[in-house]
Amino acid sequence: MISASLRKWLAFGSGIGISIEGPRGAETLRVTAVRVRPTGARVIGGFTVEDYRNQPAADWGAVYAATTAKLGLKQSAATVLLPRHEVILRQVSLPGVPDKDLNAAIAFQLDGLHPYDEGDVVSSWARLEGSEVVLVAIARREAIDAYTTLFAEAGVKLAGFTCGAAAVYSALRLWGSKPAAEILAMEPLESGVEVYGESAAKPMLAATFDVEPDRAAGLAAAELRLEHAPAPVLLSELLHADPAAPYAAALSSAYPMGSLALNLLPVELRQARSALQWAPTVILAVAVLLAAIGLALFPRYWNGSYLDTLNQEIAKLQPAAMRAGVLDREVQATRARTLLLDEMRRHDKDDMDVLAALTNLLAPPTWLRSLELSPQQVNVAGEADQAQPLLKAIDDSNLFEGSEFSSPPSRQQGAETFGIRTRRSAVNPSGASQ
Repeated sequence: MISASLRKWLAFGSGIGISIEGPRGAETLRVTAVRVRPTGARVIGGFTVEDYRNQPAADWGAVYAATTAKLGLKQSAATVLLPRHEVILRQVSLPGVPDKDLNAAIAFQLDGLHPYDEGDVVSSWARLEGSEVVLVAIARREAIDAYTTLFAEAGVKLAGFTCGAAAVYSALRLWGSKPAAEILAMEPLESGVEVYGESAAKPMLAATFDVEPDRAAGLAAAELRLEHAPAPVLLSELLHADPAAPYAAALSSAYPMGSLALNLLPVELRQARSALQWAPTVILAVAVLLAAIGLALFPRYWNGSYLDTLNQEIAKLQPAAMRAGVLDREVQATRARTLLLDEMRRHDKDDMDVLAALTNLLAPPTWLRSLELSPQQVNVAGEADQAQPLLKAIDDSNLFEGSEFSSPPSRQQGAETFGIRTRRSAVNPSGASQ
């Protein structure tokens, strides 16, 4: 369904609705034709075929063709409401599931929503407006094929098969209006009553009760969780049309974009309707587009001089802004150089502390041939009477850690030559030495 704000203004079209009502084997065919405009809908014709299954399809098909031709709807495709006993209607709550993942989520649960074999069903689903509930309709493929063949024999073009609840739900919202928060409507049957309802707790109720109307109203109110149930009304009073079912189907046929996309007719069998029916919609869409363009250009036209003035003022202030930018960059560069000099002075002091510490730790007769300093490591090489104690003496200082021989000590001419590698400690208090 398109957004509620646009739904009313795009409501142009004419359509035909067909409902199949009554007990199995003795169904009645009700046909209604309507013309839809933004101001409302008007019934322009219709007829009823009693016990249509026991009549040749060509006979009532001829009546259908003559009626639609007289109304100027010969090329229109009809929307058919399947009998109540042919459709299983389920409501599935899918909180947090985005529309792009809806098909996968429903397909995953579909097998548990009906008692038939997987390949023997046709299904369709649509999300109820402003709700996390998805309405799922399921019918046996055999029944869909039978109705498709029957209407083909009668020469009736089909736009789709749907169910009464979906058609009524769409009809109540066709012009973008918000229906009452609590709805309880009934349709008497030969045995029992059919109930349609809506409430905050349950977005849709569609059920048939084999009890008296008063008892059915109470059961429906309990199902809808209504503390103070409204007085039930006839479905024809709710939709302001009698008969109500084919009228709701005709609205879906005339204005499919404003209706729930719940269609059990396979896509390849759906008939395209006359392109002329889209002429009012196209004209209105073009008018809306031109109005939107005008609204977009109007402020731009009047704001042009104001923008020119702003640009002139910006041009005047641009040199000063550029000078400020240059000064900012010079300040940043000076600050960076100052930090670099401070860092260099700090490293010089640390290196002098290391040299002083090694002078005390490697006292004569120990002497060094080489000393290498880096920010992380110190390498020394030299001679001593005993090289092994030097490792512990260096590690005992808080300036060094992890001392080790870089080459094994060797004794030559009464002294041991050594090479020691040690790491500079991460904590190096300024001025400390041993």
